[in-house]
Amino acid sequence: MAYRIIFNAHATRAFRKLSADVKARLKPAIDELVNNPRPPGVEKLMGTESTYRIRVSDYRILYEIHDDKLLIVVVETAHRREVYRKR
Repeated sequence: MAYRIIFNAHATRAFRKLSADVKARLKPAIDELVNNPRPPGVEKLMGTESTYRIRVSDYRILYEIHDDKLLIVVVETAHRREVYRKR
């Protein structure tokens, strides 16, 4: 059972603004969510029903898992000092 990954509008804009080397580090981690939406090291965010985060060096990827639809929605990709301020 492979999940589909989509980006919401905000995450799409934020991902485009990242430098090429950061995108190159984040892309494999995002792509791996298709096979395992809850990889080792994932943490569920408190105060949310289905939002999780994974760490990739100093960057964070926040995403929602919709198991009933086999869908992962990336909601934010940002540096660790910025990612939680927006939520």
